[in-house]
Amino acid sequence: MFFRSEAKATLWRWREVLAGVALAILALWWLAQARGVLGYIAPVMLVGAGALIMVGLQRGRFRGAGGGLGTVQVDEGEVTYFGPLSGGSVSLREVQRVTLDGAQSPAHWRLDQPHHPPLMIPVDADGADALFDAFAALPGLRTERMLAQLRAGAGEPVLIWERSAPTLAQMQPRGRA
Repeated sequence: MFFRSEAKATLWRWREVLAGVALAILALWWLAQARGVLGYIAPVMLVGAGALIMVGLQRGRFRGAGGGLGTVQVDEGEVTYFGPLSGGSVSLREVQRVTLDGAQSPAHWRLDQPHHPPLMIPVDADGADALFDAFAALPGLRTERMLAQLRAGAGEPVLIWERSAPTLAQMQPRGRA
């Protein structure tokens, strides 16, 4: 079967949504039949399909067109960018700030960690869609806000997430009780 490359890219970008819709259609068909075990499985599948569609919408909005400079790899909490002119690696545990820098063309993710230069990753780099899960693991990150800023295409750097400073209670050693 022949698809244009743009159509393939669009289908691949929204793959979770398409899988969720297919699962929902199957679940609704089984629910309409409602005989035996399928009548019990169908509502669970329908809920799972809804969740898959919601996650797929967020991921699809995050994914860019791709084809940009460099490659991103996320492996066990380590984000690595291999670029033609720059690159580097940061540990998500040590990241202090995530900024979307729209002043550059294309926009770049800026990952800051102490005592290291910031890691700049183009939003359209190959594999940059893996950053969605990496960023979602950061405590307190608001995914919808990040997606809104990404879509808005602001012309200046926008702070997406910043690690909160530890409180005094968190810094004090725990004694034996």
